[in-house]
Amino acid sequence: MKKFFECIGMISLVCVSFFFTEKTARVVKETDNIMVEIKKAAESHVNHSIDAMIKEDTIIPGIYGGIVDEEKSYEKMKRVGSYQENLLVYKKIAPMVSIEKNFDKYIISGNPKKNMVTLLFLVQDNDDTTKIEKILQQKEVKASFFVDGNWFENHNDKIYEWINEEHTVGNLSYGMDYKNSSFIWMDTIIKRVGNQKISFCYNEKPNKDALKLCAANKNYTIRPNIIIAKSPLSEIKLNLVAGSIIALPINQTVEKELPVIIEYIRGKGYKLENLYHHLEEDK
Repeated sequence: MKKFFECIGMISLVCVSFFFTEKTARVVKETDNIMVEIKKAAESHVNHSIDAMIKEDTIIPGIYGGIVDEEKSYEKMKRVGSYQENLLVYKKIAPMVSIEKNFDKYIISGNPKKNMVTLLFLVQDNDDTTKIEKILQQKEVKASFFVDGNWFENHNDKIYEWINEEHTVGNLSYGMDYKNSSFIWMDTIIKRVGNQKISFCYNEKPNKDALKLCAANKNYTIRPNIIIAKSPLSEIKLNLVAGSIIALPINQTVEKELPVIIEYIRGKGYKLENLYHHLEEDK
């Protein structure tokens, strides 16, 4: 019995000793100049998340926020022995309302806070994309190509090439008819064979049936805020805003004006990005 109580006493002593040691270490850490500076920085280095904006059947993506991870920042700076702002580590804060899983809404724009714009090319019939691709390469622009099923059948290699070059590929099904059973085949090729994480459908006007079919297959549906009709540069100048998604046909006018369009958009302070990065909230 005596040994039992001695063991209990030893355990209690170890626990108390551990408690006070841990408490002392915590106090030392909290009063360390590095941690004091980190806590000061944490108050001013706060980026609040921005919720996705939903209005009826449309949505604009949100943006992740971030706060300083004090413990990880301390561990990192302690190793170098001083406070260094460039070594601050951040925790990501997801928006309360997100496009994630909101497939049943039309995406009409990227978040304007990101100052991005996407060029979305509609590839149909016998379109030759060679000149467009060359201009994009020369200007170092990542864009998005939305492809019709008939074109898709004859240019599978081009689909993989675009994805590998960090362009985004979208699905127009056959004549934008998403009831066509081959829509699923195209979606499978883009996601599983092309290894593109997310797939996209396209509508210019509200179409509940198409939206429902695309949502059921976890495709986001894009409804651009700028759809070029005749005069690409003029129409863009008239309607361009931060977050714009610009749909362009493949034709000689677009090919001729594209270099000037790119420079005009950049001159307005917007970054040209593919659709995936434009709509990405965690960035």
